Amino acid sequence: MKKREGINTDDLKRYGDYLANERHASQNTTTAYLRDVRQFADYLRGQGRELREATGETIQGYMMWMMNRGKSAASATRSLASIKSFYNYLVSAGVLRTSPARGVVSARVERKYPEILTSREVELFLEQPRCVDAKGFRDHAMLELLYATGIRVSELIDLDLDDLNLPAGFIHCASKGRERMIPLYHTAVKALQDYIWKIRPQLVADGEEPALFVNMNGERMTRQGFWKIIKFYQEKAGIEKEITPHTLRHSFAAHLLENGADLRSIQEMLGHADISSTQIYTHVVKRQLKDVYQKAHPRA
Repeated sequence: MKKREGINTDDLKRYGDYLANERHASQNTTTAYLRDVRQFADYLRGQGRELREATGETIQGYMMWMMNRGKSAASATRSLASIKSFYNYLVSAGVLRTSPARGVVSARVERKYPEILTSREVELFLEQPRCVDAKGFRDHAMLELLYATGIRVSELIDLDLDDLNLPAGFIHCASKGRERMIPLYHTAVKALQDYIWKIRPQLVADGEEPALFVNMNGERMTRQGFWKIIKFYQEKAGIEKEITPHTLRHSFAAHLLENGADLRSIQEMLGHADISSTQIYTHVVKRQLKDVYQKAHPRA
């Protein structure tokens, strides 16, 4: 059994292999989980213990130790998730009979709700790109498509021409192992038709380029490039709310819910694997209604 400064490197190596090969975690996720467990191992080493010797009390004490050293509740919660994952792996591998992290409670994290634009703010924002030149046509099509479908920015820039079915009014989106067909409203279809037929042929540097949206050099749009576009039109519209590339996705979901769409349909369109991820919009809508009530009701 290999040891380095009190850390069982065999356990950590096997755990890293498990994350990468069986859980199919990304390299960033694997690195983050291993870093959190190594930091906990360093804490244990200061108490003369190894990872396999941890107890629930030890782990709970580590949570308090982190908070006392200025770590945020979110950071402590993330570390606990990594530690629990590590010990669950040791149990499944037959190394331990039970997980010492079982029952350990994380610090309470105040949930931040996503920023939502009002319908009027969305209209104002979408009106900003002027269809008088190539950039205006392209930007108008991108923003209309984003609000029409609620897709992620990564999905937007990954779209190819073949992913569109404009006569049927749908786009095909594949992301995170899930495929879905999302409908388009008429204005979005028209914006895409104008861009694809009139503008895109002028922009593409290579006739074989499959990307739907390209930058002014004719190459596939990047996240950084799209971020700059969002910021430019936010300033131009004079909207004080902080608008990120994800804001139109959040607004899409909240507005559908406000107008009677059911959660399961919204979940399908957003590509959420778990309905709990979609339910946050229920809380957002309820919070907005309460704010309106408090401001408008004469006896509130």
